[in-house]
Amino acid sequence: MNIGGYGQRPMQVPQSPSSLAAPQQFQTSPPAAMGHPPISPPGQQLPSLGSPPPMTTIGSVTAPPMGMPGPPGPGVHQPPLGPQGYPQQPGSPMSGPYGAQMAGPQSGAFPGGFPGGPAQMAGPPQKKLDPDSIPSTTQVIEDDQAKRGGQVYVTNIRGQVPPLVTTDFTVQDQGNASPRFMRCTTYSFPSTADLAKQCKVPLAAIIKPFATVPKNETPLYIVNHGETGPIRCNRCKAYMCPYMQFIDGGRRYQCGFCSCVNEVPVQYFQHLDHMGRRMDLYERPELSLGSYEFIATLDYCKNNKPPNPPAYIFMIDVSYNNIKSGLVKLICEELKTLLDRLPKEEGTETSAIKVGFVTYNKILHFYNVKSALAQPQMMVVSDVAEMFVPLLDGFLVNFQESRAVINNLLEQIPDMFADTNESETVFSPVIQAGVEALKAAECSGKLFIFQSSIPTAEAPGKLKNRDDLKLVGTEKEKTLFQPQRGVYEQLTKDCVAQGCCVDLFLFPNQFVDIATMGDVPSHTSGSIYKYSNFQVEVNGQQFLSDLRRDVEKSIGFDAIMRVRTGTGFRATDFFGAIYMNNTTDVEMAAVDCDKAVTVEFKHDDTLSEESGAVMQCALLYTTIGGQRRLRIHNLSLNCSSQLSELYKSCETDALINFFAKSVLVLVILLLQLRHLISLILPDAMKVFPVYMNSLLKTPTLVGSTELSTDDRAFHRLLVNAMGVEETQVLLYPRLIPLHTMDVSSEAIPAPVRCSEERLSESGIFLLENGLCVFLWLGQACPPDLIQNLFNVPSLGHLITIVFQPTSLPVLDNAHSRKIHSIISSISQRRATSMKLLIVKQKDRSEMLFRQHLVEDKGLHGGASYMDFLCYVHREIRQLLT
Repeated sequence: MNIGGYGQRPMQVPQSPSSLAAPQQFQTSPPAAMGHPPISPPGQQLPSLGSPPPMTTIGSVTAPPMGMPGPPGPGVHQPPLGPQGYPQQPGSPMSGPYGAQMAGPQSGAFPGGFPGGPAQMAGPPQKKLDPDSIPSTTQVIEDDQAKRGGQVYVTNIRGQVPPLVTTDFTVQDQGNASPRFMRCTTYSFPSTADLAKQCKVPLAAIIKPFATVPKNETPLYIVNHGETGPIRCNRCKAYMCPYMQFIDGGRRYQCGFCSCVNEVPVQYFQHLDHMGRRMDLYERPELSLGSYEFIATLDYCKNNKPPNPPAYIFMIDVSYNNIKSGLVKLICEELKTLLDRLPKEEGTETSAIKVGFVTYNKILHFYNVKSALAQPQMMVVSDVAEMFVPLLDGFLVNFQESRAVINNLLEQIPDMFADTNESETVFSPVIQAGVEALKAAECSGKLFIFQSSIPTAEAPGKLKNRDDLKLVGTEKEKTLFQPQRGVYEQLTKDCVAQGCCVDLFLFPNQFVDIATMGDVPSHTSGSIYKYSNFQVEVNGQQFLSDLRRDVEKSIGFDAIMRVRTGTGFRATDFFGAIYMNNTTDVEMAAVDCDKAVTVEFKHDDTLSEESGAVMQCALLYTTIGGQRRLRIHNLSLNCSSQLSELYKSCETDALINFFAKSVLVLVILLLQLRHLISLILPDAMKVFPVYMNSLLKTPTLVGSTELSTDDRAFHRLLVNAMGVEETQVLLYPRLIPLHTMDVSSEAIPAPVRCSEERLSESGIFLLENGLCVFLWLGQACPPDLIQNLFNVPSLGHLITIVFQPTSLPVLDNAHSRKIHSIISSISQRRATSMKLLIVKQKDRSEMLFRQHLVEDKGLHGGASYMDFLCYVHREIRQLLT
């Protein structure tokens, strides 16, 4: 999709100063092709993309061929005929309306009992469909990379659909936020509420306010307006941005969100040029960029006082399981070096973050690690019902100053509890202790909790084992995933109010009620990690990688986010690891580079096609250095009364993220899908059904007693906080052939379709979905390849390695180096460390691998992609007739 001469302009990236105390430090000449405002003129439309596809007649109803049902609109690209296209040659097995049916139902049919279960899936025997004839996700991804990869995506055009999340591209901000920060389900909103109902596309934005900016892109500029603070609209409180129109010689401006006319403060006045643009347009980030930061004044701080730098508190469960497994020793050894890498403000030598330490089982042990002490001091709190912090001075300290005492403590902890027989633990009092410590220090912060079992000791928040697989498939199944609130509900409120984020590292050997234990982390923007049946030699490296990334990553604290919109629509629903006390303010105890919030919009009036739809995400937060800031992201979209425009502007990856988080009733989801597909699908959306089918087979939604309640609850919490890139690869994993790769090339081999049919007995394939990596070895794999990778003569010698899933030796040959390079390259892009599992064809462990082949039938129920398409198309035929 070549949009508006995209990629033709030379990149003009301003140099980033460390601060913008004086706005004049931001200097960039006007880009050659850029007018003012930095979005396209009102009503600019995307160019036509070709002629409509051929039509098939069903009775008296005309419809396109399989894969693009419904009346086509103008400007829809006709896919090429042939193996990867999907209009069929005459006489092909699928030349009938919507294609032939598969013979018989698939086992388990669709989960959730949606209309069209096994009975409706059945049909008379038909010719087998050619898998190459249905839309291919890998082909769509490859085509987008070929068309838009390696190019500069300039954000000066309103309603411009960005490249796919799988495409490598560089962003140049010229008035709209980078798609790394904000992605929409469609870049052309329906102009009326009735049209929105008719088109069935959810209107949503997935916002990742702290997304990582690649090194070759400009970091966000920081604007300091001094004591007066940021300029805002008097009526709607939107912050100054490129959508404000200056009038009356520059003395007033009209708000781009609510149209209110505001006086320009004297200190902000600037003359306009002959085109009505401010003379300092390109000197001020807030007038020419989509994303930037303001330094906040004391009005934005609690109690009108500057905040203190945050604190990290490490809270280690020292019960029998964690001591016996070697986990406590592993954590203590790692912290000695990891604390040197605490995040710090740019330009500072050391981190301002303070650290504290707690160990616990049935009771809590606090440690005084004040730098003046020769030895750390332990203080025990055994009354967990009334939790308090027994010391203030010496609990939260600067690591550099107290390094010797802290290292001494970390040496002693494993020995102190080496002979423990205590197996019971508490959980709620641990979080309460952390919150109280941060309250006493008047700061925000993060708790790192390392817990191995369900909290059964007598204390507030005690949990009982309520796992009951007999409820699966019944009306009461949902109760398994509803947290046991009580004390945890109040705890969540306390944490959010204090800016206390909870990160939970779980090491369970049995049911731990993740739905409840994960409730506080998931509402405080925390992360949850799970290592079942933990063994240091098997899971140790994966855990350490996760811990390192979690401690080191970019983060802000005590955050409040608000999404403002132009007139005619508003933000109504929010999904993510967030807390909401009212209908507008998204509260996050912390916000990091991995967390995304999905926001749904609804109409409350007609939108203007001329002025489009604008939105602004404002995030108020505390930096790791203790400075209060506002991070602003702006985005402008088109509006249209034409269905063809709306569908052409859809973004599949963002749509799938929305559905993954918001789907509660499968029947509603399938009806939505039926309507969506029965209208018009642009090129990138033709694979929408494969993602939806994959979503229906996820652990959260599939009703199977073979999946543990904890695994399903864990998956649900993970998805809730995911950004678009994470949900895309989760729902369509990458299956990469390694046996045919060019070992001299730096590129990762092109993935193939995620189906068993693409595997070959003589091949080696790598599958990754953002959470785990599988290395699949065909039973006829060449011995020389096995030798190069494992240093053993044949596949038969790998029996022992299969039970040590992380064992892939680093060997001095081209094949070994290349595979390790591929795994490393993939891992760097993912939010969590992925455990490598080596799987031999026809071994028992292969079942784990096969459940990720999403185009095939689900192991725990759920249709193949082919069966699902047939089902949906039969539903569409009913709809059309």
